Amino acid sequence: MRTTRRTTLRSAAVVAGAAAALAVPVGSAFAHSPTVPAAPSVKSSPGPAASARAYVTTVKLADGSVAKVYKIGDSYFEADILAGSTKLDRLVSKGGAASYGQNNGLHVVLQPNGTVTSWMDGASKPQPKPVPKPKPASEKEIRKESSVRIAMADGRIAKLVDGPNGKRVELSTSKGHALATIDLRRPSVQHDGWTYKLVRDGKHVKFVVIDGKGGGNSWVYDFDGRLIEKYTVDPAGVGTPVLVASGGGTAAAGAAGLGFTMLSHQG
Repeated sequence: MRTTRRTTLRSAAVVAGAAAALAVPVGSAFAHSPTVPAAPSVKSSPGPAASARAYVTTVKLADGSVAKVYKIGDSYFEADILAGSTKLDRLVSKGGAASYGQNNGLHVVLQPNGTVTSWMDGASKPQPKPVPKPKPASEKEIRKESSVRIAMADGRIAKLVDGPNGKRVELSTSKGHALATIDLRRPSVQHDGWTYKLVRDGKHVKFVVIDGKGGGNSWVYDFDGRLIEKYTVDPAGVGTPVLVASGGGTAAAGAAGLGFTMLSHQG
């Protein structure tokens, strides 16, 4: 900025949201911006009384000078541009219009809300802060719930559900009346002599149905609804154990297989 003479400047408000450059006398510090069309010239009007100006804040500009912002009234702000003790210009934003000025590569904008932005030639114009992108959904959130229904040997219905909150089985009558729900926190329930149980097999979970009232016949399902194992008690009372995973190992399930130990039926 020049220092050989007192700087006298005048500013023009940007009308209807478009930026208008400051028009200044010959030899003054701020100059019209060639990149922004000038607003139509208007006759100057007396400024408000000094007592009407309420100080808001001081903003340091990109070249080290400052802008002192004052509020005059609703949607009416002024910013005095100062280099040390020298007043370079006054930007006026009134009626929702921004005010724009430039000097020796410095660009200053007084926004209708009283905020001030500035930048130097060759630098990017300040942009609004980007809205933070939402965090990617976790695998648990992305997974959708899937289910399959099976008709059990007791005539009841089991709905095997696999979803973000884990696996569960919803038991109901053939007419749709709910009976119970089991999951890995409450893995077993008995009803009318029948036992329904979830058993963890490594990374897999199996659904076991045991007919305790009828002697111990057992059925084992995976969560695709497939019958993968079956245990049948023969008339003599001697059955062939079927291996079912229990925890990290394997054991047998039968009529008394709730403990998942190897069964041996004696006549």
